[in-house]
Amino acid sequence: MNVRYFAAARAAAGVEEEAYDLPLGATVADLLEAVLAVERAEPPTGTPPLQRLLARSSFLLNEVAVKDRATVLNPGDVVDVLPPFAGG
Repeated sequence: MNVRYFAAARAAAGVEEEAYDLPLGATVADLLEAVLAVERAEPPTGTPPLQRLLARSSFLLNEVAVKDRATVLNPGDVVDVLPPFAGG
């Protein structure tokens, strides 16, 4: 499974994208736990920590919005992390 980070989530994660190898039956929630288990550098000044961003973010699973974190993932899936955006 690949996770792609956008905007402030990218800054907080310190990378644009990362791959995770989770067991079959893993959910979006399991993936987010794995993301938070990674040791990361402090985010840039003014950027909230990744944990706080993930709590407020929207997610796309293979480019389709997913709201239920109990959604089961499959190998090769791509989850996009979209933090709240300001403006219009």
